Formats: sequence, structure tokens, C-alpha cells
Amino acid sequence: MKKKSPLNQKPGRPQPTSQLSRRELLKGAVGVGAMAALGGCSFDERTAHDTSPAAILQARRSDAIRKENERPGTRNWLLQNTRIDPATKYRCPWIEGYASRTSVRAGESIDFFASTNPASAFRLDVYRMGYYGGAGGRQVASLGPFKGFAQPDPPIGQKRVRDCQWEPCTSLKIPKDWLSGVYLGKLTAEREGLQSYVIFIVRDDRRADFIFQCSDNTWQAYNRWPNQFALYDNGQHQWWWGGDVQVSFNRPYGKYCQILDAPLSTGSGEWFLWEFPFAYWLEAHGYDVTYISNLDTHTEPRSLLRAKGLLSIGHDEYWSIEMFQNVKTAIASGLNVGFFSGNAVCGRILLAPDARGHANRAFERVGVYGPPGGTREFEAMNTLRHERPYANELIGAHSTGPVTGGADWTCAQPEHWLFAGTEMKKGDGIPGLVGWEWHGDPANIPGLEVVATAPTQSEPGKLNGGQFTATIYPGAKQNFVFNAATCWWADGLAAPPGYVRPSVYTSPRGPDPRAQRITANILERMRSLA
Repeated sequence: MKKKSPLNQKPGRPQPTSQLSRRELLKGAVGVGAMAALGGCSFDERTAHDTSPAAILQARRSDAIRKENERPGTRNWLLQNTRIDPATKYRCPWIEGYASRTSVRAGESIDFFASTNPASAFRLDVYRMGYYGGAGGRQVASLGPFKGFAQPDPPIGQKRVRDCQWEPCTSLKIPKDWLSGVYLGKLTAEREGLQSYVIFIVRDDRRADFIFQCSDNTWQAYNRWPNQFALYDNGQHQWWWGGDVQVSFNRPYGKYCQILDAPLSTGSGEWFLWEFPFAYWLEAHGYDVTYISNLDTHTEPRSLLRAKGLLSIGHDEYWSIEMFQNVKTAIASGLNVGFFSGNAVCGRILLAPDARGHANRAFERVGVYGPPGGTREFEAMNTLRHERPYANELIGAHSTGPVTGGADWTCAQPEHWLFAGTEMKKGDGIPGLVGWEWHGDPANIPGLEVVATAPTQSEPGKLNGGQFTATIYPGAKQNFVFNAATCWWADGLAAPPGYVRPSVYTSPRGPDPRAQRITANILERMRSLA
């Protein structure tokens, strides 16, 4: 969505980890299964005495995240020396790069492309992101040094696409023992020690409790690299919400265009802004989670059914119609879904091959998953198709009204199982947790309940006419779909190293035991129903 002002974030020292204590976790837990989930997710009361080979193998797989996070971590993944070219506002031409794939399986190869201007030798250190005792990452490879040189800026193509055709610096075959996760490559130029990231996802095909879907379509939509070439730039408007603009994955991620003072976003899309705190919290508690990209949801619908719950995190705005239909079909087959996100499934995109014919390496905006006039701020939306399916028919609610704004995440049904153990009463709110963008206009779905709601504000005390609605509705097979209705839900879970708290319209307050408990209740319910 168009944003009227940058997030007013100030860089600072990494914030301390905020986790529930063991005593708090166990207090009022939702049965034995919930305690096991919160303590490590490796216990299943139904199969605790099953010693069959299949059960033993599944138990080992379910324990993979806990064991991975017992390995030694490091904070060396943090960028220490960053610089942005003021002429472009977003890029780091001294050292920048990208990967040939958004996700890759163990045993497959991925290429890395880098440019250094002026020419400099450089290194590529690779880290898996997780908890790792609070360090947030573990180093898995150190590559190079490589001979760096300035690679050419791509020409402006049709629909303003910038499609780099750089020479690869190296190709990496993903080792078999690399666990699914989000992986960062930290590029360091030897000439001045300047740094930036490349980012990719290692995925697998194993059965798991939860699939964490990264919102990398949206990361790319907001990527203005090299200087005003996001999905929002049509050559005339800085915040265009129409069609005829295409973006490519074949380019570096510039610093995120709405948080101009968050250096960790250089090369990493929106991962650190909205999603990393959720993954950090999940892995801190040993939840059995595996990771995919938006494109995996687009191309591999059957793979969604290997999990008990699909998790959409943060700012998950751009979906293809295939993604929508694949998730809708999976819900009908019994998949639970948690939209811990805001502005999700708003823009309909059409994926296309790049100039060399590689599938799904570019996309453009072609429609809106909502009714005409459903949003009030975006005039250019009228140039796009507004046709069913609407997002609220999948999520439960969707982007509507002013779209942007903030609120306290305010309890509407304290007796609901969602709030078990939180001690929340009707009208109690988690301060500032609804933010940046939210969902409203709940769909007429049988059994749908609004579990949290409040008016939204353009600033503290100033209402903007919106009303966020967090919803939950039942699926056909005792499964359910939850919608948190906010981009900032992960802020209520954890504050990992390097995390910078957002602040615009309203300000979230960081890790909150109630948000943590609600999340645990939802995840345990997913595990027990599947």
C-alpha cells in the first residue's frame, strides 16, 4: 500500500531478548500438549508410546528446530559498516548483490551475484537465522574472497523493469544438513569493509507442524533499487497503485524505502522489519517449523498439506491468484492458517519469466482482492480489476477504509479459547499492536467471529474512521483460519538482536505476555486439531 510518511524509527543498540519465563509459560497452560508446545514442541500425547519406525522418524524431525538452536550462535551476521548512496537514497553500490532463486532445497544449487564499485575483493559469509541462545544466527559457510568489479546497471525495460544480467561470483550446492530456514549472505568488500546482504530461503519437503511463509513478493514490490523502481514507481508518481509496472527478482534489495534509517534492510527486503521477531520467538521455543517463499505457495500447492498450520507473517500484500486458490483449497482439505499479518492478500499480481526465460522472476500488479471503493486513499486502484475472490473470503477480513493507521489490539470475546490464560477482559487492549496497516470489513462466512476490534487512529487520540477486526472462522474439517489484522503482531512476541521497533500512527510496546500467550494458544490448537 501507499505510505504517507516513513516509519519514524531511530537506530539504536540491539534490544534484549524478551521471553516468557518457564514459570509464566507453564502457568495456566492449555493442557499437557500446550506445555509441551511451549517447552519444545517435541511431545505428542497421542503418540508418546508409539515406538514404530515412522513415529520415531517423525519425532526426530519434530525435534530438528530445538536441536538446531542448541548449536553455537553468533551475532556476526549483523552489518557493522553500512553506507547508502545519497543520490539514490536506497542502494549501496560499494557492495551489493542478489541470489538466483528465492528458495532452494538442500542438494540443489543457487548462484550469487555481486557488484563492487569501485572494484574490490569481497567475501560472502552465510548465516541461518533463528534463536541460537539469543544470538539470532549461526554461521554455516564462509565463501571467498572473490574478485569484485562493477557490474552494469540494467537498462530500463518494458514496464520499467530493471532486470540485472550480472555475472555470478559463485555457485553453492546447498549441503544436505542445512535445515530449512531463512539464510543471509553477508557481503563484505575488503577495500573499505562496507557490507550488505543477500537473502534466500532453504526449504524442504518434510512434514512439520507449521509452515512459515515469507512475504518475499511484498519485499520485492517495495524494492526501489537502484533508485525509484519499485512496483510503486511509474515514472510520474512515487506512490503509484496502478498497473503497467513490473519488478524483477534479478536485482539487489535496496534499503527498505519506508524506514530510511534501518540499515539491516539493505539487501534483506522486509525480513528484519516484520518477520524475524516471529521466527526468533518460534525457534526460541522449539516449534516444529519449516520455511517457504511466496513463490513456493504459488507453484507447489500439495506441499502446503504437509503441515498442520500455514503462517502468513508481517506484510504479506502481494499474491497471485494461484496462491489464493492454492491456500483456499488447502483450507478446504483441513489446513489451519494463521494470518499474523496486515494488508495481506491485497494486490493481485501476475508472475512472468525474466529476459532469459527463467520462470517467476518478475511480476506486475493486475488487480485488487477487494470491492471497488473498498479503500479510500488509493485513486489509481480504480484502473485495476476489482473482482472476486475478495481477500476477506480467505482471510476473514481485509484491507479497507483508510487502510493505514493504528490501535490497541482490543479484546472483544474474553471467553474465547484464544484468550485462555491471558486474563484479558472485554475492552482490554495490547497497546499499539495494531499498526501500519490492518484488516477490517469481515466477510459473511458461517461461524466467523470477531475476536478483537477497535477504531483506528492516524495519531494517538485522533481517529481516522477505520475499524480493525481480528477474526477467526471454522474450516470444513474442524480446522480454522485466524486473522490478527496487523502488520506488527511479531513486535508483541520478541525483540531479537538488531530489531528496530516501528513507530508511525501509533507505537507498539514490544514483547507482551498476552500476545505471546494468544500466539501459543493458536499454534497449539492447530497442532491438536490436525
